[in-house]
Amino acid sequence: MFTLDEIENLSVALRRVIRANHLQSHHLVKTTGLTTPQIVLLSAIQTKGEVTIKELAKEISLSQATVTTIIDRLEKKKLLIRKRSAQDKRKVHCHLTAKGLSTIEMSPALFHKYFIYHFNSLEDWEKNLIISALQRIANMMEKQPDQLNKN
Repeated sequence: MFTLDEIENLSVALRRVIRANHLQSHHLVKTTGLTTPQIVLLSAIQTKGEVTIKELAKEISLSQATVTTIIDRLEKKKLLIRKRSAQDKRKVHCHLTAKGLSTIEMSPALFHKYFIYHFNSLEDWEKNLIISALQRIANMMEKQPDQLNKN
C-alpha cells in the first residue's frame, strides 16, 4: 500500500514532468506554430512514408478521431495531403508536402538540448528502464476505476 510520502513524491514528480513537457510544448508552438502532437504526426509520416490514419493513430498512441482532426489542421496549413490508395480505394494515405518536409527539418527537437544530452549519456539499460517505467505509469493512469478488477 502507498504511504502518504510515496503518494506525495509521485505526485510532485509527475507534476514536474508535466510542467516541463508543457513548457517545451509552448516553446515548440512559439517557434514552429505547431503543437507537439502535430510535429509528432508529421515526423511519423516522414518516417513511415505512405501511411493510413489508422496506422498513424496506432504509431503515435492517439485515437483515430484525434489524428483525423490534427490531419485536417495540417492539411489546411498545406503541410500534408491525403491521397486514396491506388491498390485499395478504401484506404487513404497521408503524404508530406514539400512545406511539411521543410517544417519537420527546421523544427526544434521535442526535448531541449540539456535533456537530450543527459539522456543520451545514460547507459542503454538506464534509458530502457526510464522508458519502461514511464510506459507503465501511463498504462496505470489510463486505467479507469471500473477496470480495477480487470487485469
